[in-house]
Amino acid sequence: MSTTLIECAQKIRLIAFDVDGVMTDGTLFLADDGQEYKGFNSLDGHGLKMLKGSGVELAIITGRSSRVVENRAKNLGIEIIHQGAHDKLVVYEALCRELGIEYEATAYMGDDVIDLPVMRRAGLAITVPGAPELVKAHSHYITIREAGRGAVREACEFLMRAQGTLDAALAPYLK
Repeated sequence: MSTTLIECAQKIRLIAFDVDGVMTDGTLFLADDGQEYKGFNSLDGHGLKMLKGSGVELAIITGRSSRVVENRAKNLGIEIIHQGAHDKLVVYEALCRELGIEYEATAYMGDDVIDLPVMRRAGLAITVPGAPELVKAHSHYITIREAGRGAVREACEFLMRAQGTLDAALAPYLK
């Protein structure tokens, strides 16, 4: 990893995540009654909790709307949730203004072209191996783990490692 990437990661105070194709593998399960089901990875969930505990603010910006996402966010303690965001850049810029955080101190993890405007504005753009080539070309960091299979955990640990907070977060488990 380049020093530049580490330096970018050290500045991050806010990370926003897309859901489908990042926090999940992108598969949408839709029942006849309209109920939507998503599969989330518990490794990702614990990574998000550790990252939040280290002082990095977490947000979700997603184009779809689902009670499943609300429930998952609540379970993880993620208070900033923007669903039905058809223009993610507008939502992201408003969030940065509201929190008083410069773009260079933010990261965004997305997986498709709809995420590119935010990824190109954020200080650190993260994606997954299954993302289209155009998205990968505009990413600073491409996870090794797949979406919905630990990619979010990898991104969280990467940020914490760069910021020097990972060892402290893991220490209680090594007693």
